[in-house]
Amino acid sequence: MSRPEDHLRDLRIDRRPGAARPTSNRKWIVLGAIVTVVAVGAVLMSGRPTPVDTTVARSAADAGPPTLLDASGFVTARRIATVSSKVTGRVAEVLIEEGMKVEEGQLLARLDATDASAQLELASAQQASSESQLAEARTQLALAETTLKRQQELIGRQLVAQSAFDQAKADRDARAARLASLEKAVEVARDQRALTAIGVDNTQIRAPFAGVIVAKAAQPGEMISPVSAGGGFTRTGIGTLVDMDSLEVNVDVNEAYIGRVQPKMPVNAVLNAYPDWTIPGSVIAIVPTADRTKATVKVRIALDSKDPRIVPDMGVRVSFLAPVDADAPKPTGAFVPEAAIVQPAPAAEGEEPARPAVFIVEDGVAKRIEVTLGEEANAERHVTAGLVGGETVIVAPPKGLADGARVVVNAAAGR
Repeated sequence: MSRPEDHLRDLRIDRRPGAARPTSNRKWIVLGAIVTVVAVGAVLMSGRPTPVDTTVARSAADAGPPTLLDASGFVTARRIATVSSKVTGRVAEVLIEEGMKVEEGQLLARLDATDASAQLELASAQQASSESQLAEARTQLALAETTLKRQQELIGRQLVAQSAFDQAKADRDARAARLASLEKAVEVARDQRALTAIGVDNTQIRAPFAGVIVAKAAQPGEMISPVSAGGGFTRTGIGTLVDMDSLEVNVDVNEAYIGRVQPKMPVNAVLNAYPDWTIPGSVIAIVPTADRTKATVKVRIALDSKDPRIVPDMGVRVSFLAPVDADAPKPTGAFVPEAAIVQPAPAAEGEEPARPAVFIVEDGVAKRIEVTLGEEANAERHVTAGLVGGETVIVAPPKGLADGARVVVNAAAGR
């Protein structure tokens, strides 16, 4: 029977030089397990598709003329007006709101017309009085004409004295003169009434042209004047009206490139608010003045599309296009992003250099295609051979992507 001290002796470590140490294979077992896990993971990873971003190659035949220059600017209204009255007065009614479409001559607001209406009533009464006096003077002149004719007959028969005839003639002439004076007075009264009626009409503010109200500046009870009274107590207008048919684009072109721009040159405009919408247009004119602070020249652009989505002060980017030669053959190949091009590694001495390539996706598999490159324009490259429009091209292929590798398109890509 073993004693407890014998067990303790077995557990003691012998640290004497030359003492035999027990060997263990534990570390080799752990190392083998790690290698096995890595190998299995590599096998599993090799079967997982590589996520990629893609785009659709644009056909060069449908891409249109090449872009010579890009510039940015804003949508501008050539016809814009602050609608005001012709007279100073208190606003009685405002009939407009922002975004409201109005026609030329449409009533927009009314001013207090109490004083103007009273003046019109007075002018109407004066006109009526003058016309009444004129009618009376015509009757009196007719009577004087009749009396003079009778006196002329009597004096021919020597039944009245010459003085009676002279008196009748003088009375006829006086009444004729009064009639002429009253006719002038009636004409003046009519003109005065018409002028007063214009004053009443001036209290009604109407649209000078058709357009859209973009700002409402006055409320009932406020004073309005065609000229500023200062101090902020008097409005100069009731609102701002914009003719949407007069919208155009003004862009600033760097003066170093202004020589590329010509009148009637075709352009493509893209609004910042609608980046997927391309609006064709043309150059109206090059404004013959430069901004010395920005070293730019202003260029006016006409848009071919009249759309309610286009509003003043919108940011826009304009691409100036090269003139189209109708007799020139249509370009071949396709346009792809510059990031889709895989440039070859430098060839060793004596070896033939490799060609650039792109990766396309077919049935979930990446296929490497060698291509011939053309000119670069707007972060795109013209592929003149090896690729056609409509093919799905991988953008910025991952490093190490091989021909025939399985790929999966990211959800946000391929648009």
